[in-house]
Amino acid sequence: MPKTSWRQVLPLALAVFFVVGSVSNIFAPGSIYEEYLKWGYPGWFHLVTGSLELTAAILIIRAPSRLLGSALGCAVMLAAIATVIIHGQYGHAVPPLVVATFSLVVGWISWRKRVALPAIDQYKRYTGI
Repeated sequence: MPKTSWRQVLPLALAVFFVVGSVSNIFAPGSIYEEYLKWGYPGWFHLVTGSLELTAAILIIRAPSRLLGSALGCAVMLAAIATVIIHGQYGHAVPPLVVATFSLVVGWISWRKRVALPAIDQYKRYTGI
């Protein structure tokens, strides 16, 4: 049985979170729709949020675009944090803070892989491996 690393599972879990979030925002039940209105966003803004979350999920799934997807996901979560903090709903800031942190971790891992791969290729060329 192959070993599965948290470095493989975390991006997939993050993508699943963003898919679930996008579906709940795009099809916004009354409570979510009312929250957006209460926060002062236009009635269609839940569609923007849902679309951005879905885009982040799609980008995170694919390794070549994972860095961009994690950056987009983190930006969406930071906007969510700012929104709830501005409106005094501090407890609601915890879940997006956790997801933003996971997005940063996934982005950092993706960035490190991009930086390491050219160095490994150069080492292989130099040593003839």
